[in-house]
Amino acid sequence: MRTIRSLCATTLGLALFSTGGEAQTGSGMVLSSNPALGELAARLLPDLAARAGMEMKEPVRLEERSREELVRYLEAKFEEELPEAEAQARVDAYALLGLVPADLDLRTVLMDLYTEQVAGFYEPDSTTLFVMDDQPAESLQALLVHELVHAVQDQSADLDALTDPAFGNDRATAAQAAIEGHATLVMLEYMTEQMTGTPVDFGQIPDFAAQLRPALEGMSSQYPALANAPRVIRESLLFPYLEGAGFVQRLWTGGERIAPFGAALPLSTEQIMRTDAAPPLELELSAEGATIVHEDVLGRFELGILLEDVVDGEAGVLAEGWDGDRYALMERPDGTRSLIAFVLWEDAAVRDRFVAVARGASSRFGGDVELQSMEIGRRPAAVLKIGATDGFSVTATLARRP
Repeated sequence: MRTIRSLCATTLGLALFSTGGEAQTGSGMVLSSNPALGELAARLLPDLAARAGMEMKEPVRLEERSREELVRYLEAKFEEELPEAEAQARVDAYALLGLVPADLDLRTVLMDLYTEQVAGFYEPDSTTLFVMDDQPAESLQALLVHELVHAVQDQSADLDALTDPAFGNDRATAAQAAIEGHATLVMLEYMTEQMTGTPVDFGQIPDFAAQLRPALEGMSSQYPALANAPRVIRESLLFPYLEGAGFVQRLWTGGERIAPFGAALPLSTEQIMRTDAAPPLELELSAEGATIVHEDVLGRFELGILLEDVVDGEAGVLAEGWDGDRYALMERPDGTRSLIAFVLWEDAAVRDRFVAVARGASSRFGGDVELQSMEIGRRPAAVLKIGATDGFSVTATLARRP
């Protein structure tokens, strides 16, 4: 489930390594009103830029902020990027899918998660790196390492543009995973060298993501808001750090420090999880007899959660056959809401298996369920209808590629 996009924040990764006017540091690479903080960042920057495979083009702005200022910033971002009506529409859609409770207060859950975890963040809007002023000295260096990578990224790639909601949930999540995974991998490599005193190259560690997952998952118990959040939200927050780091690490296995932007930027969560995956097919929806109040893409990642948690835990492997999707939250004139989801599959056998297992789990969704096998543009597809869907129709067509 997409959260707010502008907060490139250091959260769980830090727990792995808990070991006056504006002034310019002597190096000229960091602008900060806190000279000591600026000097520390300036010492780190050249090595971090080299590890990230990117070039410093201009000074980085670095400031401290209090928890109260963070809350005010988050409140403003929620109003801008996740207003109440959109938050409710997302809850309604995911509740019909059986992924969250129907009475979930999404903005409160996210506020609790961010204020519980955020130690610092880079804000692309102001091109400024902010550090919480309550951070212990032993975690400050790891925090700066992660966030400084974001600052360097933003000098070569427009981070806000890459995660634009107009791209849809899945593509924006994939871009966020590239951004966070890149920073996380650099942070982990740097801090490992600091702890061991031995040079390491994380690009040469096999099955990196599998080794990182137990560490990150084990830490979730330290964060009550995270541990108590619905799984789809919890996994959506972990995904950029965990799977994103694994994605970037695979880019580095050839020995070149490839930054995950430009031609290397993933277009779907499937490409984060499988580097050899082709770009997904895109769908366009049109409706008659009811209003589309919200539409988006689940993607390979969230479809996998749906299959594991709602449909059938053993059916999760079916997500490997995903080839694209789009869903619409519909509202009839009487105000009732229902959901229509179209899913494209790589072959008819996987499509038919999905339809069969989803029918068998119909009681786990948030309303009456109807499933049908079909074709869209000669591609195997399935349509999933949840709730009262009589009296209107929704049509899906393959989108024209530019």
